[in-house]
Amino acid sequence: MVAGKNIALGVTGGISVYKVCTVVRLLKKAGANVRVMMTRSATEFVTPLTFSTLSQEDVIVSLWPENRNTSTHLGIQHIDLGLWADVMLIAPATANTIAHIAHGYAEDFLSSTVLALRCPLIVAPAMDLDMWENAATRENISILRSRGYFIISPEAGELASGLVGMGRLAEPETIVEFVDGVIEKTPLDLKKKKILITAGPTHEPIDPVRFISNRSSGTMGFALANAAALRGADVTLISGPVHLGTPKNVQRINVDTAQQMYDAVMANMKKQDIFIMSAAVADYSPATPAEQKIKKQNAAMTMELRSTPDILRTLGEKRTKKQRLIGFALETTNELEHAKEKLSKKNLDLIVLNSTRDAGATFGYDTNVVTLINANGTVKKLPKMPKFDVAVEILNAVKQML
Repeated sequence: MVAGKNIALGVTGGISVYKVCTVVRLLKKAGANVRVMMTRSATEFVTPLTFSTLSQEDVIVSLWPENRNTSTHLGIQHIDLGLWADVMLIAPATANTIAHIAHGYAEDFLSSTVLALRCPLIVAPAMDLDMWENAATRENISILRSRGYFIISPEAGELASGLVGMGRLAEPETIVEFVDGVIEKTPLDLKKKKILITAGPTHEPIDPVRFISNRSSGTMGFALANAAALRGADVTLISGPVHLGTPKNVQRINVDTAQQMYDAVMANMKKQDIFIMSAAVADYSPATPAEQKIKKQNAAMTMELRSTPDILRTLGEKRTKKQRLIGFALETTNELEHAKEKLSKKNLDLIVLNSTRDAGATFGYDTNVVTLINANGTVKKLPKMPKFDVAVEILNAVKQML
């Protein structure tokens, strides 16, 4: 997949820089175009001339061009590189660089390019054991993941310090294979398509401090938003209350209740090509939420509930023939039968079936196990896989419909 692709490679200062020379060689051998940028500290380990020779391109170290007397691309070369690249890889990525990216610093050419990037970003960390396991590093890695960046986990082994544990840069062949996989999963085949995605739970207030909700984390919906944006789609993400960062190039609308989600979906309905309704919307809400906190009584309490708006059914009734509608079904019994019934009743093109019986699926996991059921009767059960990969499969099915 890397053949003919433009790969921007960021190299930072770690002892494993020498491995990245092999990464460049393998990428070039596979037919990729590689342009290397190095931090100043990286040049203490391997010279720019080495990477220039391997990549057959000039290596960029400074944010400013060497010829200060020209105005050509003065100070905006990082913008040009961000537009040129099909994918950007940072290897090795030091703890310092990871922290800077996580918190939006643009102090050198590499970090400035990351902020200007429009393509997938792959980060391959490499550092000593205690630095990798430090709470600050773990938090920064979580931030990068929440933004939709791809992380190539370091490997265990003997480290430069003499310690043994996690922190070694992944092997060059592993890195190239990972880059190849990301390119395969992010074709720009949804350009000019407008996709509306719902995600997360809703909170239906009982009183000012309590609410009815469910265990949805929103991870699946956010993975869909990230995957769609990376494929060039114009994505609107309507999310209930979750603790997730917004994927890059995604317009996010935050809501709390089912009614608010309904209103937001209807307000954005006409301009969409595709609807993917992955949110776990509450089916019922308190009929008359209390204005003040309900005090505990030594007696049973009865609460009247009312049905919430059925977003999926309304879309199924109002959408045009050209608009595509995808729904989700979480079932505990007779899964396939109930999902097919929902597919038909709500006029869907595709339904994604989750089952609580599958290990490593549904709420609280980074993986999922789903079955795709098409309106034409096709049923495709997927194995357990990361939620981003599930999102890729769903979007592949949508692309076939288009």
